[in-house]
Amino acid sequence: MASFTSSGAVSEPKRGFKQILLSYFYWEYPRGCVHYDIMVTLILLFIFVTPQFWDFGAKPTPISGLAHPIQVIGYGTRGLMVTVEASDVKIPAGASDRAVKEALRKAIEPVTGDAVFVERWKTVTDAQGNVAWQVWAHR
Repeated sequence: MASFTSSGAVSEPKRGFKQILLSYFYWEYPRGCVHYDIMVTLILLFIFVTPQFWDFGAKPTPISGLAHPIQVIGYGTRGLMVTVEASDVKIPAGASDRAVKEALRKAIEPVTGDAVFVERWKTVTDAQGNVAWQVWAHR
């Protein structure tokens, strides 16, 4: 029960630490009081300081460092035909179709994004004799 001081103000009864924590949890304080300001400050600190110390696992996609330009031509509504130099794609000799598909997807990923599906591919030779991969993909 609240009591009055000599100046006529209402004084709050003394509460224990546990009671104060519970009142913070249930947000029992009115706006403008010290405890309300402390709660809001703690919330803001959590929002702005936590990302500095918490690893959310978000990492930028590493740029593969392609030495040659990639040519992208759209076909259909969501299809792409991508031409990439063979020297920019790391495919081991005797690799399976699945390994070739994955290597080509990783090579074109900086241009097409990571939500791309490689349908088919073939090797082509340009007028200068450079070998390139022609990849048909869609999103």
